Amino acid sequence: MSKRFHIRTFGCQMNVHDSEKIAGILSESGYMETDNIRDADVIVINTCNIRQKAEQKFYSDLGRLKRMKQHRPDLRIAVAGCIAQQKGEELFKRFPYVDYIFGPDNIDKLREWIDTRAQAIALEENPEYHLNELPVKRVGQVKAWVSIMYGCDNFCAYCVVPYTRGRERSRPGRDIYREVKGLAEKGYREVTLLGQNVNSYGKNLNENLDFPDLLKVLHEIEGIERIRFVTSHPKDLSDKLIEYMRDLPKVCEHIHLPIQAGSDRVLRLMNRGYTYGHYKEKVDKLRKAIPGIAITTDVIVGFPGETEEDFRCTVKALKEIGFDGIFAFKYSERPGTKAVELPDHVDEETKSQRLTEILALQEEITYRKNKGLEGEVVEVLVEGRSETDPEKMTGRTRTNKIVNFYGDEEDTGRLVDIKIIEAKQHSLYGEKV
Repeated sequence: MSKRFHIRTFGCQMNVHDSEKIAGILSESGYMETDNIRDADVIVINTCNIRQKAEQKFYSDLGRLKRMKQHRPDLRIAVAGCIAQQKGEELFKRFPYVDYIFGPDNIDKLREWIDTRAQAIALEENPEYHLNELPVKRVGQVKAWVSIMYGCDNFCAYCVVPYTRGRERSRPGRDIYREVKGLAEKGYREVTLLGQNVNSYGKNLNENLDFPDLLKVLHEIEGIERIRFVTSHPKDLSDKLIEYMRDLPKVCEHIHLPIQAGSDRVLRLMNRGYTYGHYKEKVDKLRKAIPGIAITTDVIVGFPGETEEDFRCTVKALKEIGFDGIFAFKYSERPGTKAVELPDHVDEETKSQRLTEILALQEEITYRKNKGLEGEVVEVLVEGRSETDPEKMTGRTRTNKIVNFYGDEEDTGRLVDIKIIEAKQHSLYGEKV
């Protein structure tokens, strides 16, 4: 019987795609994936250090694995991702039953270690990692993640990414083109281009290719019907990108544009590089050029020094802009970041109250926007059976809204027209036209 592996993933889309690469390496090495962690011969926890909650969940999961290791000494446990990169040898000291530790730039080390019993660690900087082409075991067969760059140069005051994933490195355009073309040949219909700041793609490349140009190149690939991307930094969102989003039919009418706060003072403390006025100007340009575009965002409440007046600026911004959806979080201290050193940290009770208010406000805005789609006919790329309601099929609109409907398995991978019958808080229900 083949040996089995299980991967637990925390964090962002970059981590999800990294886990697909880890799965690819293990599959190439003769292992089969299992959903049951107790059946696994190799367990990989791919960690996130952006927020304290994800870190706490990781430590809880890793603690529970101690007893499994005691009963099965041959079980191998690997810790990957940003916590692995930041904590390093400390993890071996705290959890001596862990076998392998590797950071985001050293995923390929796993293929060398997998048949060894000795503990191993790889955290060194790998400036050539973006040139590697690793095997990928993808989740699903309709849409795919494609990394176009690694690392970040922005050094936002609250963020550990430049320290855990390194400085920005853009993949050569030819490598990205070859990967996306290969996906199209395998029947994938949609790709999402990944980067900590896709807007700055190309600045370290030898070739004359920026992000809008890359979109134009990928747009020509036959078989790919939709192109998405995350994440965009507001300070680098160019007029050229807005024009290309407008003029390239395959590029979807959705952008994730993190605002983080509505207060200029807080944005300055965060080292975000823009004011609320500049952000709002970019949003206005997007909506003028691309009517109906969906805009989602990230918000942090309770950043050090955030006063009640600052918080009210964020509430006002959400009301003025009217986002389609938000990811909102309480600020949590991340060791090594500038924000830890700032004065006037906000107490937990105040942060919780502010988060509750923000989420309640956005629930109203999102539902109102969804309600406005009732009676409309929208194009949906069908992804398969709904996980929450297996009797229905599910897919997404071009604006990235979830639509559930009664359909057939053969609809999977197809673009179908759906009339929206009922708006729900986080999804839409419709019928095939």
